[in-house]
Amino acid sequence: MTTPRPTILTSRHRALIAAVRPANRAQLRQWLRIALEINLPRAPRMPDHQSPLDYLAHAFFANAHPRDCVVWACRGGGKTFYAAVATALDLIFKPGVEVRILGGSLEQSRRMHHHLRALFDKPALANLLDARPTERRLTLINKSSVEIMAQSHTSVRGSRPQILRCDEAELFDPDIWEAAQLTTRSKQCGDTFVRGAIEALSTHHTPTGLMSQLISDNARTQFRWSVTDVLEQCPPSRPCAPCPLEPDCAGAAKLGAGHITIDDAITLKSRTDEATWNAEMLCNAPRRTDAVYPEFNPDTHTITLDPPITDDLRWIAGMDFGLRNPTAILIACLDDCGVLRIIDEHIRADTRLADHIESIRASRWPQPAWIGVDPAGHQRSDQTGISPITLLRKHNLAIRARRSPVELGLRLVRARFKPAGGSPTLFIHQRCTGLIRSLSEYRLAPNGAPKKDGPDHAADALRYLVLNLDRPYANQFIKYA
Repeated sequence: MTTPRPTILTSRHRALIAAVRPANRAQLRQWLRIALEINLPRAPRMPDHQSPLDYLAHAFFANAHPRDCVVWACRGGGKTFYAAVATALDLIFKPGVEVRILGGSLEQSRRMHHHLRALFDKPALANLLDARPTERRLTLINKSSVEIMAQSHTSVRGSRPQILRCDEAELFDPDIWEAAQLTTRSKQCGDTFVRGAIEALSTHHTPTGLMSQLISDNARTQFRWSVTDVLEQCPPSRPCAPCPLEPDCAGAAKLGAGHITIDDAITLKSRTDEATWNAEMLCNAPRRTDAVYPEFNPDTHTITLDPPITDDLRWIAGMDFGLRNPTAILIACLDDCGVLRIIDEHIRADTRLADHIESIRASRWPQPAWIGVDPAGHQRSDQTGISPITLLRKHNLAIRARRSPVELGLRLVRARFKPAGGSPTLFIHQRCTGLIRSLSEYRLAPNGAPKKDGPDHAADALRYLVLNLDRPYANQFIKYA
């Protein structure tokens, strides 16, 4: 019995296959393998992750809702390359489509364009070009085109593509990102109606960046893959036990294909710290080395049930004053075991203090025994001549406004989140989304002090509450002569 010879595909064969539009995910994978010589794993290797093929199928078939998507991938995980592959598929099979590439920098946009030009250098695709690609533009004979854009209002606001691919979205200027949301337009492209769509691709390494917002708002289809999902297939001869990647991989690399070599991944892991590896290569939570409250973990400290309103609960509140900046009010209860639960929040900007007082009065929760506030609230208003604390007391609200160093209040909150011994004694109800976001995004400035840049208001209200609850009283001894 003779062994059949492997089929050898010529450039002409690949070009013929490249002209056939894939009809489903399996055909798309085969098309990529034959036309572009890209071998993709069929499925992700890690739970709750997706594969690059999942993203390419979403981008090409465009039949999932929502059409806009965000790709959270590891460093070197091929997100820029696969976005170029998605662009090539669009250009080939959606005649007349217009795609724009917007990177976190012009250099990043050029990287994707470089990948795209390399794809069309392949013999299977080269005959589809209308003309020699330029440094910023590529056009096919079917009138499809792609062009890179600069991070500027002039470039973004003057464009009307069907598809906008934003690479390294974490580096975007917020104003440019907002302007980009109004650029896309739907269009009939041959037999395909292409809906306007924006795709954001990036690593996610800071809790306060654009990617944090895109991932948390759930308004886009989400894809995530880590270094483990794109590792090359690990040979059976290589044992798992002594491998530095084993805690992350757990043998998953023995299955499927990928483009990051095992040796490269081991080298990368040896060069970096655990927090950076977890954030930028495993695509876990972003680094929190500069977090004000690194002890806070939404999985640990968030609760879903309301406490029964009984006599053994003590109701208290915390408040941070603001006008143009938000005023934040937190409603909490304290049980007999000393466990503090933040049950509700009221966060509003451009609102009079009288309206905030009314919201406390109208709350569905019991009235607080006292409210911990910023001692700066003793200062009189230039307009009314009355201080905020005085106004609160005029409405029969008990106020505590102890003066103390900021660091003391921070330590007291941290001690409740993660005491040196025992279980946490501070929990936050999931409805308090403003406080949860504030605690996650609250960062330290280079001088070690908390930044006053937005996420501090609800966090400050919590600090005033805990400070006035937990700050120990000091006995003062005076010696008389």
